[in-house]
Formats: sequence, C-alpha cells, structure tokens
Amino acid sequence: MAALNTRAHIHAGGDYYLCPLSESQLPPVVLAGSLAPVWTGEQALSLIHRQQQDGTRELIAEGFERSEPMTAEVAGKPYHWMERRLVIRSYQLARAGEQGLRARLAKAQAEITALNTRGRGRRHCPDLRALREAVDTILARYRGQGLLHVRYKEQLWERPVRRYGRRTATVRLEWDVQVTVSLDPEAVAAAVRQLGWRVYVTTPPPEQLSLQEAVLAYRHEYLVERAMGRLQGRPLSLTPMSLERDDHATGLIRLLSLGLRVLTLLEFRVRQGLAIAKTTLAGVYVGNPKRTPTRPTAERLLKVFQGLTLTIIREGRRRRRHLTPLSRMHQRILTLLDFPVDVYTRLGPDSHKPP
Repeated sequence: MAALNTRAHIHAGGDYYLCPLSESQLPPVVLAGSLAPVWTGEQALSLIHRQQQDGTRELIAEGFERSEPMTAEVAGKPYHWMERRLVIRSYQLARAGEQGLRARLAKAQAEITALNTRGRGRRHCPDLRALREAVDTILARYRGQGLLHVRYKEQLWERPVRRYGRRTATVRLEWDVQVTVSLDPEAVAAAVRQLGWRVYVTTPPPEQLSLQEAVLAYRHEYLVERAMGRLQGRPLSLTPMSLERDDHATGLIRLLSLGLRVLTLLEFRVRQGLAIAKTTLAGVYVGNPKRTPTRPTAERLLKVFQGLTLTIIREGRRRRRHLTPLSRMHQRILTLLDFPVDVYTRLGPDSHKPP
C-alpha cells in the first residue's frame, strides 16, 4: 500500500490514501532529522485526543505535518504531486517501547555483571580482550550499544601456593579482569524520546482530513489481516490440507471464505450496533461478568449460543419438540444483528403442530 508507485497510481486516479511509511522507505536517520526541529523547539506539536464512552477526552498522541513534493512514474510518464507527511508520536507505543528498552538494558547489565563471577559452570574470561568480546556480544544481543557505560579494570594480585610434597611454598602472580556497567542517563533519555514516532502519508486537503481526523481514521481502520488469520486456525482451519486435486483445494478455500464472510459480517453488525447505542455487552465472557466489551469477536458471540438444543421426541406418528429458551443475552445479540427472535423460536413446539 505504501509503495511509491502504488501511492502515485492512487493519486493519479483521483483517489486519496492514508498509510504509514516503513523503515525501508523512511530510515531512522531521516526520521531523526525530521524530529530535530522538535527538540530545538522550532516545531510546535499538536495534541491529539480521543473521545471516550463516558464523554471524557483522552490524550493519545502528538505530532505535526509538513508537505513533500513527490515524483513517480505512472503509465510510463513522470507524475508529480504534493504529499502530506504526518509525523505522529503515539503515547501508548512510546510507553511500550520504553518498557521494552529498559527491560533489555536490565538484562544486558545483569549478564555483563555475571561475567565477573568465578566458579564452576561460569564463563571465565582470561584476559581483557576476551572480556571485551563477551561484553560486545551481550550489547549486540540486547541492542545496548551507546546506552551503557562499560568500564574495565585489570588487577595484578598475589595468590599464595601452599607447600605440597617436594614443592615448596611460593607466591604466584595472577591477573584479574573485572567489568562494571551502568546506564548512560543522557543516552537513554535521548533514545526514549525517539520512541513512538511514525510517519503517515496522505493526500486529502487538511479541510477534508485534519491531522487529528487522520490519526483517528487510521486507528479505526478495518484490519483485513485479522479476518484472513481465521483461515489459519480455529474455527476455519485451512491447515493441514490433505487434498490432492487442485480443484478440491480451490473449492475448500472458497467454501471457507463464505464462512469467513459470515463471521466478519456478524462481528461488524454487533459492533456497529453497540457503537450506535453507545453501550457495551456485559455477560459475554463466562466467569467474568464485569468485563463489558464494546468490540466483541464473532467467536465470542457464537460461544454464547452454545448449549441451545432442539429435542424431538417421536411417539408413533406424533412428535414433540423441546427448544431451549433464549436468555436476555441471546435476545440482545439477535436484536443487534437485526434478526427477529422468531428466527429461533419458530423451531419450537408452537410452530409445529402434530399431524
């Protein structure tokens, strides 16, 4: 989606796009250059809020935008257009990134400090060169280069050797190499402030899609990858496939895609109904009645209907039907799906008179 030629083709066709740039399209060095005016105070940041269900506003991000002239080839001819670049810092993404960073650095410190421990089963570095190599390996593993202060200390000490047999008591000179490690507060702070930033590109004018509207629109996008993931596991399992004929495999995929559409539509209708009514759906999670989701999954909704049974008892030519009654939760889900309750109750005894 974010490929340059794809964006050019969309804009040349008179349509709009909104997508993030990957690191290959916008390397960290280029992003750091775009953020330099922020650190110097030359670039002001706009605060982005999200409306909560209780009416309060939550501060979720900050950022700014700038325009960038773009050039690409469309239908064999050069095409030029102006692109809006939204430089956004998500607070949630920044917090998660900081937690991960500090956890990595803590593990690196612990492993480097453990190099000083002597004893059975411990890795011993005989000299300064070996110790440096071990430390560099740990720093590379946890991506801690430039974020930790590492100091080495060599010490010559005397170890007495006791008399044994014909060997006389003596003193042996030995080298000991130690390493100490600590956080570099300034480097860590600089790394933390770089976290959570992403660059989004879009083309509609600001009066049609403001900075805040663009962020909220992207956060509420429909993720088709999540729906397709259902084909890789329960309840629509596409693997393992034991079909030998290609047309059978094609038919199976098409059949499962119908089930995928049903699950996706069911989920969408319930979530849409909850959003319009500005309410939640309590009781969906068995054993946790206090959990009130606003965006329940289709699998979770269908699980509510487990246990419903239709029992038919035959006595000669007569048949008696027993249908498990619907609970309020069942009826509410059917209402959110815009299904009449009799889509279920008509299977019961009142709708089937004995012959």
